Order: sequence, then structure tokens, then C-alpha cells
Amino acid sequence: MPLALEHIRRMRGGAQSQLLRCDDGHYYVVKFRNNPQHARILVNELLGTRLAARLGLPVPPAAVVEVPEELIAGTEEMCIQLGRGRISCEAGLQFGSRYPGDPATLALSDYLPDEQLRATKNLNDFCGMLVFDKWTCNTNGRQAIFPRPRGEPCYVALMIDQGFCFNAGEWNFPDAPLRGLYLRALVYAGVRGMDSFAPWLARLQPRTMPDVLGELAAEIPPQWYDFDQDALEQMLEQLLRRRAIIENLIVDAKNSNRQPFPNWT
Repeated sequence: MPLALEHIRRMRGGAQSQLLRCDDGHYYVVKFRNNPQHARILVNELLGTRLAARLGLPVPPAAVVEVPEELIAGTEEMCIQLGRGRISCEAGLQFGSRYPGDPATLALSDYLPDEQLRATKNLNDFCGMLVFDKWTCNTNGRQAIFPRPRGEPCYVALMIDQGFCFNAGEWNFPDAPLRGLYLRALVYAGVRGMDSFAPWLARLQPRTMPDVLGELAAEIPPQWYDFDQDALEQMLEQLLRRRAIIENLIVDAKNSNRQPFPNWT
């Protein structure tokens, strides 16, 4: 379990996360249990990120990060803004998403011009992420960052922010056609039909999926879901059943007014 050693900076976003350097030599974007969105956001991030990785999708490694009280007490910026007031970030076990390199030297963008976006090495993975986001009912738009490995001419897409999977703190699945889509349809230009999503749809179906969910759920600190094991198990049971409807949800997105798949034939 990584231990946070140094505060680097505050990050953008509604969860008010912090970039911290840890004792394993890596940097992590850390979300805290007392974030303004919901404590279950941490569950969603850990479970969602590790599920996406099991599907072969490009997500940063996720970790439970221990944040000591001494670091928080000695760092004025480690606080949560609540209206006109503020409270300190909570010490203890928090969620960490590994930053993809040294923040002082890494070339990283959250927006690329069309030409560079088309040249992104793993653009097809946006199809896989849509399968994942429809399965988990990500009620936020798909978020991605684009690091460029040292010495490489092209960026790669790295999928971040699984906090609003399972409808954030609600743990239900209010499906809607546009949910989970990336804002720019250019990433779906290669979609010709349902076959474009087939590799990831197949990876959802193994009989071992209940065991996988159980294994990953056991790694979640129970204080992140207020020790409500029944609520967690009910959410996971719904998630298993949803595997049967993902193709229909993708078709609903295709038929929406936004027309996200311009080359579907």
C-alpha cells in the first residue's frame, strides 16, 4: 500500500483531488473519502478502474493510498472547499490513481487537436470504454488524458475518472443514450457496426465474472461504503445482470440525435 510523502498540487474537478508523491516512487491523484461528491466515489473509482483493466482497457493503475495526518496538518492546500467554508482532507485510506509519469517533465494533455487525436495510438480503445461505461452506467461523459511517452511522436489515450460509474453515490443504473460517450465523435470514426465493440462485449461474458467481482470487492476498504455490505452486493448483482443489455444500450446511443457513430453501416 503506497504511503503519501509529499503534496505536489491541487487538481481540477468536483472531487477536489490532490496530487501526492508516495513512497513507492510514483505520484497519485488522490480522492478523499470526505470529498464533496460522495464517499462511494472512492469505491466506484477503485472497482471501476480495476474492472476496466481486466477488460484490457488503458486505465492508470489504481491503489489504496495511506495519507498520514501529519502530511495533511502540515499542508494548507490539503483541504476541501464547501461553499464559503473548508475542511481538512481526511487522513487514512484514500483512493489513488497513478499519475502516468513525473509531473515535472511529462508531456500530458486533456485535449488534442483533431490531427493529433486521429494519430493517437490506441484510439480504438474508446469503443471498449463505451462498452464499459454502458455496462457500469457511467453518468458522466467519458474522461481521458493523453500522455506522450518520452521519445514517441504520438500521444496515447488513458481513460480516467470512474467516479460516476454506478450513478455516483446512488448505486443504481438510470440508463440514457448519451451517457458514457466521449464528447468528440472523431474517436468513433472507425465504428462500422456492432462488430467494432465485439472484443470487449466478449470479455464481459466469462462464467468467472462473479468471482472477479467478488475478488475486487474484497479489496475495497469497508469504510468507503459505510460498512453497508448489503448495498455493495446488491449493486454487484445488478451489474452482473446488465451484461445482457449492453448491445441494446449501444444501439440506443447510435440512434440518438447526436449520431455519435458517423460511419456505422
